[in-house]
Amino acid sequence: MDYKIIDNFLDQENFLKIKNSILNSQFPWTFTPRVTDIEEDLKIAASYYFTHVFWGGFSVSPESQMFVDILEGVDAKSVIRIKANLYPSTETIIHHNNHTDYDFPHRGAIFYLNTNNGLTILEDTIEVNSVENRLLLFDPTKNHRSTTCSDDKCRVNVNFNFF
Repeated sequence: MDYKIIDNFLDQENFLKIKNSILNSQFPWTFTPRVTDIEEDLKIAASYYFTHVFWGGFSVSPESQMFVDILEGVDAKSVIRIKANLYPSTETIIHHNNHTDYDFPHRGAIFYLNTNNGLTILEDTIEVNSVENRLLLFDPTKNHRSTTCSDDKCRVNVNFNFF
């Protein structure tokens, strides 16, 4: 399993710029009724989440500029998608189903905006804790999954797919 965890990835000023831009009451989130394509077995409280696409398809928002230091830090040559994810908390931690991001070879990263007891689980064996300002580099073409958290209002991260 190839993955790498980098704590305190950004300096505090740049981290807070991103965190405060996204974790505020004015930030526009989109309700997404499924976390993965197969969610029938999940409790209602864990079967949805909120997203915000900064870069994807034919759309690139001006806000995506806040991620320049992250993209440079991972040596991204071309961006496929940048998407923020907000998972509402649940009474107990609930695991979402496994998924892959895209079927073609590329690289992936998850940048965590808040510390909580939620997880990213890689290939059903590696559990990565949600710690603010942590960056996880991983192969998004292999199975991975997210969870909810139970010790904060929500779990928030930004997902990057790139070459």
